[in-house]
Amino acid sequence: MIRPPGPMELGIILLIILIIFGAGKLPQVAGSIGKGIREFRRAKEGLDEESPTKGAKASDDAEPTRNKSGDN
Repeated sequence: MIRPPGPMELGIILLIILIIFGAGKLPQVAGSIGKGIREFRRAKEGLDEESPTKGAKASDDAEPTRNKSGDN
């Protein structure tokens, strides 16, 4: 089973990122990641708002259910 990374592993990952991108590019990279996360959340919230309306339309289009007593 995979365990979450500890402080040592996170430090190594951050060091590798620092080596790859350099200290000058890190603020740009962090800003673009933040913008991406914000955009994802907005899109997710938009889908959550649409879900109840789609569900209501689907139930309106469905055939009415029959009464168990046999009354039509």
